[in-house]
Amino acid sequence: MRYRPPRLAHGDTGNDRWDLCMTATSLRITLLLGFLCSIVGFNAAAHADTLVLKGGTLYAAPEAASVADAVVVATDGVITAVGNSNQVQVPHDARVIDCAGKTIVAGFWNSHVHFTEAAWRNAANAPAAPLTQHMQDMLTRWGFTTVWDLGSDPADTLPLRRRVDSGEVPGPNIRVAGNMFPKGGHPVYVPREVQLPEVTTPDEAAQLARVYLGMGEDGIKLFTGAFMGDKPVINMDPAIAKAAVDVAHAQGKPVFAHPQNKTGVETVIAAGVDVLAHTTPSESGYTAEQLARFKAQGIALIPTLALFTTVVLDPNVTARLVDVTVNQVRQFSENGGPVLFGTDVGFTKQYDTSQEYELMHRALSERQVLASLTTNPARYFKAVKKGRVEQGLDADLVVLDGDPMADVRNLAKVAYTIRAGRVIYQRP
Repeated sequence: MRYRPPRLAHGDTGNDRWDLCMTATSLRITLLLGFLCSIVGFNAAAHADTLVLKGGTLYAAPEAASVADAVVVATDGVITAVGNSNQVQVPHDARVIDCAGKTIVAGFWNSHVHFTEAAWRNAANAPAAPLTQHMQDMLTRWGFTTVWDLGSDPADTLPLRRRVDSGEVPGPNIRVAGNMFPKGGHPVYVPREVQLPEVTTPDEAAQLARVYLGMGEDGIKLFTGAFMGDKPVINMDPAIAKAAVDVAHAQGKPVFAHPQNKTGVETVIAAGVDVLAHTTPSESGYTAEQLARFKAQGIALIPTLALFTTVVLDPNVTARLVDVTVNQVRQFSENGGPVLFGTDVGFTKQYDTSQEYELMHRALSERQVLASLTTNPARYFKAVKKGRVEQGLDADLVVLDGDPMADVRNLAKVAYTIRAGRVIYQRP
């Protein structure tokens, strides 16, 4: 991993700041040109045909009744008709996918991924075929049409996003968040040779947030607590966290946080962070006061439950971690908070989403799990054209081999993943 983000430190010179500003300006120009090219490329590549899903069972939204023998028509990347076979006429020139015996739902969001594996290095120039294969292994074969990258090297992720949007590398819509760590808070699980962006003052945090967002990133992620192994957790000062939050919110961008303990959770609340990027296995549960603040401030939660089955070898410890984190999800959901699906894939090698669904189902109903993948993130991140299967919305769709209301693990049995009316994964 070669993450080399902008770093700020006490005693930086005027030239250092000038270089940082010039770098950010150059990146903004490059990203703008790339973005304009990607719009043209993606529209041409992805919106050329009419696609019809025919004969499956449709859940237009998690709370909706199922529709048997459904027909979904997508033209120019937009859903143009939805109904059953008696209500919708199939265009004569359409590509028709037979969905008999299958289930149709909206495209999935994974709100916590990382493009940090070796496969993504030099993504700007690497051959498209291996990138496409790894994208399939990691994301598209599991139904993901939109993802949040919560920490990677922008020199790789931003060019990768441009190639995905151009249609050259079939993949999901990628949103990117820039990371900040507390001073001295280099987590033990990150190799020491990897340079991390540590901030020591509110001004540094605010400046780094502006640089990230100026580069074209879509949000900020704060390590409000850094795990240091057998040494005490290093927590971020709430004033530093709030400085970054204020910059992001001024531009309408969300802020995620990785807390490691109760202090880190309290910093999330005090700083006005939007999304808890993990549950907190070191704590037995959320307090009544924390739950009240979560609800009042509209804070969302990404559970990443399966992650905690990979961090220790002792099965008894693993069972305890799972019990604690599942309980936190139950508390959070019953309190009315939005739960967003996320796996931390890229940091973990566990691409298969089946276990995450099983663990979430201990706290949530099948429909609530589906909502965490679809309507919850679309609503939370104000993606008004996504999250449901309705006329006029983006044609982001997933075709499943089984009914997820009968068995939540069927959410991992993906036959087709479709982004903007284009098939980006088809089961062999």
